Amino acid sequence: MLKKLLPLFAAALCLLTACGGEKEKTFTVGFDANFPPYGFKDNNGEYTGFDLELAEEVARRNGWKLVKKPINWDAKDMELSSGNIDCIWNGFTINGREDKYEWTKPYVDNSQVVVVLKDSSINKHSDLAGKVVTVQTDTPIQKALKPDGDLKAIGNTFKELRTVANYNQAVMELEAGSCDAVAIDIGVANSKMNSGKFRMLEEPLMKEQYGIGFLKGNTELRDLVEKTLIEMVKDGTAAKISAKYFKGEDVLIIGK
Repeated sequence: MLKKLLPLFAAALCLLTACGGEKEKTFTVGFDANFPPYGFKDNNGEYTGFDLELAEEVARRNGWKLVKKPINWDAKDMELSSGNIDCIWNGFTINGREDKYEWTKPYVDNSQVVVVLKDSSINKHSDLAGKVVTVQTDTPIQKALKPDGDLKAIGNTFKELRTVANYNQAVMELEAGSCDAVAIDIGVANSKMNSGKFRMLEEPLMKEQYGIGFLKGNTELRDLVEKTLIEMVKDGTAAKISAKYFKGEDVLIIGK
């Protein structure tokens, strides 16, 4: 009797395995959760943002499950090399990092600007002389403002170039009077203007471009994500996502 039942058990096991199907492919995106409008936590405690919505649509079109993984920005390389994330997608600047990652084509033009309190006497870059300026650590603008950086002529006039973990902290320091100005991505700066507490200097410090960064050698996934993103641009889906976060503006430059 047992010998007769064993094949039945085996068949049932195979059926259950088949019903379960293959394991769903995940697409894990590493992002800075304090970087609105690209990635942040909304009022419901959910991670969202321009880049994350783009990633969500890329994942949907490829049949992947999107995993949103907030990371410490200064640990991003470790997260990528260890396989904890598949890519870094969160207002990630290509300039100065061209050879460190497998990059998609640039998808957003970005500028680095100076934000001050609304009643500040700082109106131009030369007014930053003798001031305390805060930046996010391990960012291109931090490197550019160092004594040997591209913007050393400006940075060397500061009383102090202070670094913090993220831009939300930088803006909090500005509001509290712990620093005189913040050098920041224009997209993030624009998201802070609605409060009426801050003002942005007209002249940008530098211009740069954003891309999606993958581990060196991972061109297959890079190419597939890039191809899907371009398709989203062509059919207007990406523009609709952009409009939600940039006051109706289509900021995408890829695929045009």
